[in-house]
Amino acid sequence: MSASSNLLRLQRAVNHQGKRAYHDLVTLPSKKPIISQGPPGYSAVTGHVVTVFGCTGFLGRYLVSKLARQGTQVIIPYRDEDEKRHLKPMGDLGQIVPMEWDLRNENQIAECVRHSDIVFNLVGRDYATKSFDFTSVQVDGAERIARVTAQSGVPRFVHVSHLNASPISLSKLYQTKAEGEERVKAAFKGATIIRPGPLYGYEDKLLNNIASAYMPSQSYVDRLHGGLFLVWPIWWKLNDAKTKTRPVHVMDVAQALANLVHSPQQGRTIALPGPSTLTYEYLLDLVSSLTYQPPSRAPVVPKAVALAAAKAAQAVWWPLLSPDEVVRRYIDDADTPGDWDAVGVTPSEVEQHAIQYVRRYRSAENFSRPNIFPERPVIAEEEVGLGF
Repeated sequence: MSASSNLLRLQRAVNHQGKRAYHDLVTLPSKKPIISQGPPGYSAVTGHVVTVFGCTGFLGRYLVSKLARQGTQVIIPYRDEDEKRHLKPMGDLGQIVPMEWDLRNENQIAECVRHSDIVFNLVGRDYATKSFDFTSVQVDGAERIARVTAQSGVPRFVHVSHLNASPISLSKLYQTKAEGEERVKAAFKGATIIRPGPLYGYEDKLLNNIASAYMPSQSYVDRLHGGLFLVWPIWWKLNDAKTKTRPVHVMDVAQALANLVHSPQQGRTIALPGPSTLTYEYLLDLVSSLTYQPPSRAPVVPKAVALAAAKAAQAVWWPLLSPDEVVRRYIDDADTPGDWDAVGVTPSEVEQHAIQYVRRYRSAENFSRPNIFPERPVIAEEEVGLGF
């Protein structure tokens, strides 16, 4: 009797999950109906189809993961076959759809967005190359994606920029980010602009970059390339390491972007800085304390010397510190209030997650020792510069 009653309850639960309610129906601005079904989670079907340009990058992989585990079908445009393999298992069967594309090919872009009801543009780069400079990627490329998306009838478009985007910044990166925003707004009416602060996470160029400076190199190859890392604290000590920064957890930004799928088109600029204003000096101390490594004794290099070294480093084919990055090390992050309430996320402090990303830089004898945090700096109440 007990077994039959349990079976009946199970049957009723399955039948209930298969039923659709009024809240399962969402009508897009284009009048297209979106119908969700199934139990919440990996095997659900939200009915949304999302294209994520820049999905193989640092932020992109986490956004794809957030979307796919909700049951959203994600189109992942890629350039290199090997760069998108790790994205395939993030969604259920048929929910991750890879499509080859090129930033300069409008036909491929149109094919990637043809069935989507929202498009994310995360494409960008922090150093220029011969094939793709700042303007071709963050201005012309962003405009091209936005224009083709609008022509394809996609109702919503989200463009990820940078917190420090400014047309009058001394940094070429920040200038092109600001110009790209204006081009996107002109090409796609009602586009949402996201301005996150510096991101940190497993594959970041912030905490990992700082922590790698404390790692001793063993092999000849490690010594050859590690020699560059041994002097890396010099680059973080530019401007006496007093440059103000507002780091934000990559998972918080990814969740904020994922929440936009289920919310109306914002049609505004949303700033997503970290919850606190810190300095590079504090981040150096934080990483040193968490990894049980002595503080760096690297000297402070004058800006002119750093610029000359960065220009000389452009002679090699692999990316090293660029002159524009040296300029950015002297620019404080914008003192813009965060719009986290608009995306339904509460940002977390860097101390909450830093140990996850730098523990691997500890030595074997220190691997399980307790975490030690340095005292936070007292930031003077003054205007944070935008680089002009």
